[in-house]
Amino acid sequence: MGSTERRRVQHLRDGSWRAGPDALAVEEPLEIEVDGVPASTTMRTTDHDVELALGWLVSEGAIAHRDDVAEAKECFERDGEFEDDDVRRIVQVRGRLPLQVRPRLHMTTSACGVCGSDLIDLTTRTRRWPLTDDDTAFDVDAVLAQPEGLLVAQRGFTASGGLHAAGLFTSSGELLCAREDVGRHNAVDKVVGWALLEDRIPLRGHSLQVSGRASAELVHKAVVAGIPLLASVSAPTTLAVDLARESGLTLVGFVRDGGLNVYSGGHRLGLAEA
Repeated sequence: MGSTERRRVQHLRDGSWRAGPDALAVEEPLEIEVDGVPASTTMRTTDHDVELALGWLVSEGAIAHRDDVAEAKECFERDGEFEDDDVRRIVQVRGRLPLQVRPRLHMTTSACGVCGSDLIDLTTRTRRWPLTDDDTAFDVDAVLAQPEGLLVAQRGFTASGGLHAAGLFTSSGELLCAREDVGRHNAVDKVVGWALLEDRIPLRGHSLQVSGRASAELVHKAVVAGIPLLASVSAPTTLAVDLARESGLTLVGFVRDGGLNVYSGGHRLGLAEA
């Protein structure tokens, strides 16, 4: 299954109504099981589910390296006899050692995962690689070019207009991995999961570009993965800025039209701290 599906809709164009197909972003539940125990159910777009599960476990502090995982696989359980809608999609992860993760047995929406004081506590408990040790210098022009480079890779968004994206870039601006999802945090988890499978974590010297606003949860995920720079085409939140400054993350917003705002960690872009 791809990231979009077609539905018949009514279009109003130039004062006239026409019926026809339209591509919509897929949003369906995914269950994550860890060592045989249900850990989370999240609404996501149906691509790169194993990466999503592994990236989520990185952000939860349960794993940090590929060798922490003995097995990660997709499976399907059919509740009914014939209907595709009755198929439960599950990613089962088994650790080489028992994995410590706090189950979230409520449904996590595609809009938000974990928020507020719980997030601050989670970041404090799970970060393994201090970002203050990463003095990577980033090219400003390369950062300015990241949104366009990511957009070229957003095939699902081009078709539907309904998907967020996250892209992992080198300090010189090379796009290494791009993933899409209806949820901003899911797209980032997919990128981090890809990096885990590629044995690239911690992601020192890399930047993460996201297509929406920079929430505190995205800051958390970047920090825990060891990414020193997070860039967004939109605004950050107050909690995102506070968490970025406390963690030593370079946080950049409104990366568009040849400009950007730096909210923390300006030294990596050649700036003195404001």
